[in-house]
Amino acid sequence: MLRCVLLAACATLAYATAEASEEQPTTPARIVTLYQGATDSAVALGITPIGVVDSWLEKPMYHYLRDALTNVEHVGLETQPNLEKIAWLAPDLVVASDFRHARVAPLLSAIAPTVTAPNVFGFRTTLTMIANATGREAQASELLQRWDARVADFRQQIATQMGNEWPQKVAVIRFKSDHVRIYTSGFAGSILDELGFEQPDTLQTQGWGMKLSSTENIPALDADVIFVLLEPDDAAIANNYRHWASHPLWQQLSAVQNQRVYEAEPVSWMMGGGILAANAMLDELYSHYGLTQPLPRQACRALAATSVEQTTC
Repeated sequence: MLRCVLLAACATLAYATAEASEEQPTTPARIVTLYQGATDSAVALGITPIGVVDSWLEKPMYHYLRDALTNVEHVGLETQPNLEKIAWLAPDLVVASDFRHARVAPLLSAIAPTVTAPNVFGFRTTLTMIANATGREAQASELLQRWDARVADFRQQIATQMGNEWPQKVAVIRFKSDHVRIYTSGFAGSILDELGFEQPDTLQTQGWGMKLSSTENIPALDADVIFVLLEPDDAAIANNYRHWASHPLWQQLSAVQNQRVYEAEPVSWMMGGGILAANAMLDELYSHYGLTQPLPRQACRALAATSVEQTTC
């Protein structure tokens, strides 16, 4: 059976290779994205992919992207894309990642020109890569300039508000049914680092973070503030969270004692992986710390003209 499936796939890919030998358009119009951050970035650039992989939560696609991706074909899982369906879609460009797709990279390249990012969470790299491949460099530059301005504003406001309590050491933890993960890098970790947060002393040399299977490891979570990521409607995960949170060692954590443990939105903090999700995460942090969001330039000009109030731009 496996041999038959492989032979069928090879036949499909052979056909796709012949098709790919024809002249390609200067600017790819038919794009397939094979990881979440690529789909997010494509939408941010005004591109509607012809094929996307299923989301991790809120299946089949995250709520914040659904309006932009109505009737778009799905090509399987991020970890196991359907090569035959991708070939059937006849894309001009495939967007993949070395982290997820190194094993099938030759097959993807046989279907269509393929660009790959080293990982799935570097939203700047993904945005720039897709923009360069589709002639949307100006749009990407504007999106990143807006992001940099928001980051600078957040850093200035939070430092002023918190004074000597800034910078905070932050722990981003994700509860699973039988363990806890604490992240020091990845999507949320890299953004928090850019915003000026610091890592807990216990985790600065732990690479991506740690997987904790026993409540005896709770002291490793000690930080000034803890953001908890929970998957919705999962009773086993909720029970595990309650189990850890009721443990005496949990009660000794600095963030717990100072009532600085907060549940965060998992899609924007971890799953989305692109610049739209990054901005949603930053929105949440602005709201959480009670900071004033800078207005878009057009709205700021309109308010300034009316002299209604002092604005932050």
